[in-house]
Amino acid sequence: MITRKAQQAHSIRENMRGGEKYVQFTDLSAQVPDNVRVYSILTLIPGASIGYHVHENETELFYFLQGSGVVRDDDQEFDIAAGDSMATFSGHGHGVRNTGDTDLVLLACIVKD
Repeated sequence: MITRKAQQAHSIRENMRGGEKYVQFTDLSAQVPDNVRVYSILTLIPGASIGYHVHENETELFYFLQGSGVVRDDDQEFDIAAGDSMATFSGHGHGVRNTGDTDLVLLACIVKD
């Protein structure tokens, strides 16, 4: 199944998971398997963040495409940049913050266990 760029849905989530500003979502596929909850490009403008949250019965995968920032992985923080990736497994938590002066863009996929 092909989803053309013009068919990809866009949405804005304000203060996502208690974070700052907003996150723009671009859903990459019009249809995903039942065990996939998210398959999207997320764009965080400078100063935007996704608040810390824990995943239960699912795994979230990030691939950072552009920009730089800081991620919280459970109780540790790490600087990230384009080309880095992150996996958050069930029972673990994470948050993301754009600390750069350009957009932080990442591919996110959430797969239910």
